[in-house]
Amino acid sequence: MTELGGFQDRVARIDLSTESISYEPIDDEDAKKYIGARGLGVKYVFEQGPDVDPLEPENLLAFMNGPLSGTQVTMSGRIAVCTKSPLTGTVTDSHHGGWSGARLKWAGFDGLLFEGEADEPVYAYIEDGEVELRDASHLWGEGVHETRERLEEEVDGSYGKNLSLMAIGPGGENEVRYACIINEDDRASGRGGTGCVMGSKNLKAVVVKSNTKMPQPADSETFREGHQQAMQAIQESDVTAPNEGGLSQFGTNVLMNIGEEMSGLPTRNGKYTSTRDAREDGFADEEFDAEKVSGENVRENILVDEPTCHSCPVACKKEVEVQAMHKGEEMNVRMESYEYESAYALGPNSGNTERDDVAIMIDRCNDMGVDTIETGNMMAMAMEMTEEGKLDDIGGLDWGDTETMIDMIERIAHRENDLADLLAEGPRRVSEARDAHDNSLAVKGQTIAAYDPRCMKGMGIGYATSNRGACHLRGYTPAAEILGIPEKVDPYEWEGKGELTAAFQDLHAISDSFDICKFNAFAEGIEEYVLQYNGMTGLDVTEEELLEAGERVYNLERYYNNLAGFDGSDDSLPARFLEDGIRGQGASEGEYCELEEMKEEYYDHRGWVDGVVPDEKLEELEIEIGPGTGVSGDGGGAAAASDD
Repeated sequence: MTELGGFQDRVARIDLSTESISYEPIDDEDAKKYIGARGLGVKYVFEQGPDVDPLEPENLLAFMNGPLSGTQVTMSGRIAVCTKSPLTGTVTDSHHGGWSGARLKWAGFDGLLFEGEADEPVYAYIEDGEVELRDASHLWGEGVHETRERLEEEVDGSYGKNLSLMAIGPGGENEVRYACIINEDDRASGRGGTGCVMGSKNLKAVVVKSNTKMPQPADSETFREGHQQAMQAIQESDVTAPNEGGLSQFGTNVLMNIGEEMSGLPTRNGKYTSTRDAREDGFADEEFDAEKVSGENVRENILVDEPTCHSCPVACKKEVEVQAMHKGEEMNVRMESYEYESAYALGPNSGNTERDDVAIMIDRCNDMGVDTIETGNMMAMAMEMTEEGKLDDIGGLDWGDTETMIDMIERIAHRENDLADLLAEGPRRVSEARDAHDNSLAVKGQTIAAYDPRCMKGMGIGYATSNRGACHLRGYTPAAEILGIPEKVDPYEWEGKGELTAAFQDLHAISDSFDICKFNAFAEGIEEYVLQYNGMTGLDVTEEELLEAGERVYNLERYYNNLAGFDGSDDSLPARFLEDGIRGQGASEGEYCELEEMKEEYYDHRGWVDGVVPDEKLEELEIEIGPGTGVSGDGGGAAAASDD
């Protein structure tokens, strides 16, 4: 039991197989060591053991908020979903913004732990500190948008007032390995297949009904000091303050033109690093231009609203509305945010830059409940494989064929035909089934985001050492390589990137465990984090102690993966990033990613041995193993065989 401020000291453990629900407090020592949200969620998953099959009832699905979730802290509307990934076989955590994390806190919970498998589809209804399982048979097969509308009426609530919904679409129901969980209509816990796990449990949705009951800080004076510093930093940052060139103006898609200009935008399945390079090489015409799907273009032509998440002054979401023709029929789509990563994967990386078609595809991914990054990259992989004749027996996809892409999203979600069923399995299984390893842009079975690691070397070591497969959000080094935060570093220089990446990884483990948006880190630093955390909880941790907690979370995840069979050989990159120099011009021309040199530097800084956490590091960080953890063995050196 904890008396720390910011916690409700209540976690629901829901066994879907037996329909039993029990409630337990937060362990005080665990809260201090792992903070909350991502940290505590991973701890719960770790205790279940690393040998579980991701799609079996024993796998735990943890919805967790943190001590700063739903408070006055800026950008504190996030929630973490932690589980073992059916896409990668690693531990994974996936976060979304909006209001559901705050509402879960206000409804009286720090977390919901789902295990087992319901006999028939159900949804969980949460209100006033209680959880109830309700029949969802009438919702099974429906998209997220329809599910949202029907449940709002069924529970007599109002989105934007007292209700939040986290649901899966057909992608999760049909166990697409990169299915995601959608918060209301458009905010996704996207990576790692959390929606696939939810579907395997016959859990259609989690509905939270609550009024606004923000937790009050245990030490109001310290909290006020930290909050004021944080607000000032956010208002003074070129990235987060309302201005003509930052997130408030163009959202995350402010990076599209920047990535294009510096030859850092993976294009046509990463064969090129900008649409310009593809045009100059004769593989595309003048219509193929990243500017057409940029934040600037979106704002000027299709922007209709700029909604916010809980307690957010930045308002990075860019709601758009488009009308387009599809197979002779007019489509009218309005969706909450035209994001950079989604636009990259479904746009330039798939050989198209049709702005309105990309908006339709993002909306369809959200409705079907599949990750936009993985879906776009899987179609790009299929396009390259089609070019090479590797899909001749089951059809294929042509570069930039948006009409087929729009339909393919729904086909993948329903596993409708042989091609869709194959792509639903994710890049690793496609590679193995079709001898297509050279066509995959994946690390540990998850594909890269919109940053070419030959142009931004920190992303190279970041993708390789991410605990959840290729990911830009484990350690966002473009903050330093592009934006100069906390200081500008040369994106083409590999030296120092191992240490820089580890520092970002630990810092983001802290913010994910609070749970607050990573955009805070564009303005705030560890000083503001410590003041707000201490003020809310009543603790008196130092900057060093908080950073150690972030390091502990990252090492616990790595240790879990070691026990599941992963080591340094899995900290790899697709061969084209290591062998093929950039075809661009200027500073980027000829660059490739010096991964092995960065890995050596990174492991040395981490204190790992060939990607494995040794016993000495576990002891140093007080990571316990043995009875009560679900894990037996002799520490980090004893890696079990992977079950995936």
